[in-house]
Amino acid sequence: MVKVKELFTSIQGEGPYIGYKQLFIRLCGCNLNCSYCDTDFGVNDAKEYTTAELIDIVNSNLDCHSVSLTGGEPLLHTEFIKDFGGKCNLPIYLETNGTMANALSEVIDNVTYISSDIKLPSCYGGVPLWDEHEKFFEVASEKELFAKAVFNENITDFEIHRITHLCRKFDVELILQPMMNGKNISVSPEFMQETLNKALRAYHKTRLIPQVHKFLELL
Repeated sequence: MVKVKELFTSIQGEGPYIGYKQLFIRLCGCNLNCSYCDTDFGVNDAKEYTTAELIDIVNSNLDCHSVSLTGGEPLLHTEFIKDFGGKCNLPIYLETNGTMANALSEVIDNVTYISSDIKLPSCYGGVPLWDEHEKFFEVASEKELFAKAVFNENITDFEIHRITHLCRKFDVELILQPMMNGKNISVSPEFMQETLNKALRAYHKTRLIPQVHKFLELL
């Protein structure tokens, strides 16, 4: 059994797979407490599912590109991911904060895509996690991995240096994602362009992509 906060189909609204239809399974719990988090992943009103029940739902949605295991932090549920991944008839797209390398190593054979955050201290409000992210990328880079860095007006040149260095080291596409307040982007177009240009000077596999599903008013 696993506690699921939300279960729905929609389009992927972030990163390089924007627009693809996915089945989203939002699992409860997280090991971080990001200041900008806009997601309820608590156990209140969560529903428990067996793996078999979730596989039946997958098999009713085979027109989806993949199954997004999201949260919260889905890597808190490694036993479920191993069981589910071994039976799922769609690729698994893991959305993670990129800090739990040991947990990922337990389930790496069960996932196809890994969408990993890089947490910027200036935006998420916590301590630097550079070492944790590097260890995570060492494991994750054997699969299709891309990185997402949410930023606001407080992003520093040092942070841009660290995220571009990390992505260049592992040849990972970097997605700069401006923080949003509802449907509103928190920084100006000029600041977004300036931030993108700084990153591109250090690493050419960098893109700027907002949360498209919010503009479309989709889940």
